[in-house]
Amino acid sequence: MAPTPAYALIATDLDGTLLRGDDTVSDRSLAALARVARAGARHLVVTGRPAPRVRPLLADLGCAGLAVCGQGAQVYDAATGRLLWSVRLDRELAETALGKIEAEVGQVYAAVDQDGVDGLTLIEPGYRMPHPTLPAVRVGRRDDLWRAPISKVLLRHASLSDDELAAVARAAVGSLATVTMSGPGTVELQPCGVTKATGLALAAERLGIAAERALAFGDMPNDIPMFDWAGRGVAMADAHPELKAVADEVTLSNEDDGVAVVLEGLFPAD
Repeated sequence: MAPTPAYALIATDLDGTLLRGDDTVSDRSLAALARVARAGARHLVVTGRPAPRVRPLLADLGCAGLAVCGQGAQVYDAATGRLLWSVRLDRELAETALGKIEAEVGQVYAAVDQDGVDGLTLIEPGYRMPHPTLPAVRVGRRDDLWRAPISKVLLRHASLSDDELAAVARAAVGSLATVTMSGPGTVELQPCGVTKATGLALAAERLGIAAERALAFGDMPNDIPMFDWAGRGVAMADAHPELKAVADEVTLSNEDDGVAVVLEGLFPAD
């Protein structure tokens, strides 16, 4: 009888964690995830990307189960192509939050991820996509960002660093929204109280897996709630210092197959 794996759920961030810089997953990482599956454990993608931007990657990974998208605001079922759970960011609150931030730092440039499995990413004039490979639709003015329900707002500033913009945004926004930083050039506003841990906990409950049997991988401050929730958190070598400070372990970088290195030790070859 095969031994029960130490971890029943492997939760991985995508950008800067499982994905390489060219948005691909290495053969070594795919092989390690295959070991996980053969051992009877589950792999769950937990990402800031919205569901429409995740579906092609799930297909490449061979994932036909659940995925946590939109910084925890969406739980997506790849098998049925449906959102099992979704939280929207109130558009009036989002506008108010933007106004408060701009009152402190001057003009910011904004984009939004629309809600739904077919939602678009809309960007206003001046906003530069942090991931140029991801599709986006440019609109003529900020008011056009609010024409359909949204799951989050993405922010950039001409001169402030991500850390500086995130700090100002948290102070200015208060309880209007949750502020996260999920990657270079990616400061976001999402529904108040919603984090990666929110969606991960819901997905894990649906799978019948307790938090202490979850192993999480990440690289940015938006992964901190996920690390707090999971039994063990592993940060990538070039992770943000705030995440490294709360991690149980630091592995190699995403370019050096850091996720695979850890999984190979936990899930031996057949």
